[in-house]
Formats: sequence, C-alpha cells, structure tokens
Amino acid sequence: MSMKSDAKFWDGAAKKYAARSIADTGGYERTLERTRALLGRHFRVLELGCGTGSTALRLAGDVQSYLGTDISAAMIALAQEKLAQETIAAPKPQLVFRQGTAESVAREEARYDAVLALNYLHLVRDLPGTLRCIHGLLAPGGVFISKTPCLGEMNPLIRLAVPIMRLVGKAPHVNSFSAIGVEQEIRKAAFEILAVESHATAGKDYRPFIVARKPA
Repeated sequence: MSMKSDAKFWDGAAKKYAARSIADTGGYERTLERTRALLGRHFRVLELGCGTGSTALRLAGDVQSYLGTDISAAMIALAQEKLAQETIAAPKPQLVFRQGTAESVAREEARYDAVLALNYLHLVRDLPGTLRCIHGLLAPGGVFISKTPCLGEMNPLIRLAVPIMRLVGKAPHVNSFSAIGVEQEIRKAAFEILAVESHATAGKDYRPFIVARKPA
C-alpha cells in the first residue's frame, strides 16, 4: 500500500468516522484542556491528521491562526462543512482546512508556534522522516504535541490482525511501536520532551500525550 492507498482508505471511511462517538469522552476533554493551556493567543497552529475537524473547531478560537490538514480529501470536505455551519453563528476566519501531510506542508515556507499530531504518528510511513519534517515546521522554541496509539503495548492479537486487515483493504498503514519507542524517536528528531502524560479516564492508556519543544 502507498500513501495514495492510505488516502483512499480514509476517503472511504470518512462518513463512518464522522458518525463514530468518542470512546473516552473524559480523556478527550482532558486532552483538549491540556492542549489549550499550552497554546497562546498569538500562536500559529498546524494540526496534522485533523480528520473531520472536531478538535480544530474547539481550539481555533484561542489562537491567532489554525491550519487543519488531513491526507483524506473526504475528511477535509466534512471538516469544511462543519466550519461553514459554525461560522454562521460564530465566524472563525483564523481557521482553515485543507488536504495535506507533514511532508507536503514542510515544502512551504510557513513556520508554526505549535504542531499538533493527535492520532497521527502511528499512521505515517516514515516516522523518523515525519518527525524531522515537524521539527522543520516549527519556529525556534515551538511546541510539538502528540497523542497516538502505541500498538506495541496492546494485545498481541491486535498486532497480528492489522497486517491481515491491510491485505484485504480493511486498514491503512499502521506502525507498531511502544511508548518508550516513540519518545526515543521524538528525541532523535532533536526535540526536548517536556511532559509525558496519561489522559485516559478508565483502563490502561495506550496513547501517551507527549509535549515536546524545538530548542530556541
């Protein structure tokens, strides 16, 4: 499978994804609260893998500018529909959605004060390369916030099932790494890790919330 096939998978899954309820609402709200506390009113924010825009719509009002990107054109279309509906009641001129990845945005000259990668890193095809792109996208002193499933710590049956599902087109590319492994990769990309937190409200948390900084 290629990035094009991954995009095609998410295009096909977009409507079901949008209709799906959040499994851990309390954990999601905790992540939003913590992320908001790390952002400033003057911040230029980039979100990678924004999906249908739910998180962007919650956070964009607190920053100067917010660009939400996703590999899936169908996801972005749904995000733009949500934005259009919300704008009727509360305009958000600082929020823009468009199709893209860390690699495609990195080819531009824009730099950001914060990059968000929520449920993103486990889906990229070249984790070290993507982290280098994110490092380059940040202004000196910028903040990198990630929260992503660590399949390497989940039930082994899940790790066995994912490759089979990929073969039959029922799953996109998925990386299997541990929490320690992803922390090490972030450090290797020249980030300073400021915090590693668990935001789950029930059960074991396989999605560490990691706050890192690009040195000034």
